[in-house]
Amino acid sequence: MLTLFIHSFQSEWLKTRRSFASWLVILGALFIPILMFIVRIYRSELIAREVMKADFWESQFINAWQSMSIFFLPMGVVLATSLIAQLEFRNNSWKQLHTTPQPLTVIFFAKLSVILTMMLQLFVLFNIGIYLVGIIPGFLYGASYPPQPFPFGYFIEKSMYSFIACLPIVALQYLLSLQFKNFLIPLSAGLGLQVASLIATSWKYGYTIPYAYSPLNFFQQKGLMQPQEGVNIHCWASAYFVFFTAVSYVLYMYQKEKG
Repeated sequence: MLTLFIHSFQSEWLKTRRSFASWLVILGALFIPILMFIVRIYRSELIAREVMKADFWESQFINAWQSMSIFFLPMGVVLATSLIAQLEFRNNSWKQLHTTPQPLTVIFFAKLSVILTMMLQLFVLFNIGIYLVGIIPGFLYGASYPPQPFPFGYFIEKSMYSFIACLPIVALQYLLSLQFKNFLIPLSAGLGLQVASLIATSWKYGYTIPYAYSPLNFFQQKGLMQPQEGVNIHCWASAYFVFFTAVSYVLYMYQKEKG
């Protein structure tokens, strides 16, 4: 079964090469760092002073994640998940896929694993972009390398929490994309839920909305919002991910006409 899964994963991964989803991951990961780079170059007279701050790297991380967590990351996850999950619908190749000697369980989880791997790729590229934005402008304008040691642990921990916060979006978009042939249905539902989650972040029970965890995670990390007593948004996000994945799996397995 493991060998079948590896081969299926490789096959699904090859389908994403040179696709719009793969370019979306790269462009989405580098968009904010490029904007930050332009701003730092425009304000080049401040570079030497900024790199000497004790919280330079943490400040870079928070500034980069502000727009990313609230808007670009959830929107990108909605779009990328829908695109990858619907590759067979757009290519009219579901029947061909189901004639291959692969169990449906392997197909289901291979596709989901590719989506999660691409999301992980986005996080890695994004953090690399933050690092490069922190050092390249200084080299260009003669500033010293930031004296503060690069906080690998901080970046990994905060990125992990952001990754978990996006998991419910992946699972629900995957469910919708496998159930509806029309690409606009899961996309519209995802964007609508994203807008609703932004409106509901200040609501007392906003943590119950699956798409709200990315902005809530950022607000809590920056100290703009205190966690509610007895509420762990990352546990909620993980539970939603498991629930939506289980529902999606059952619906996929018992779907009379797959594709």
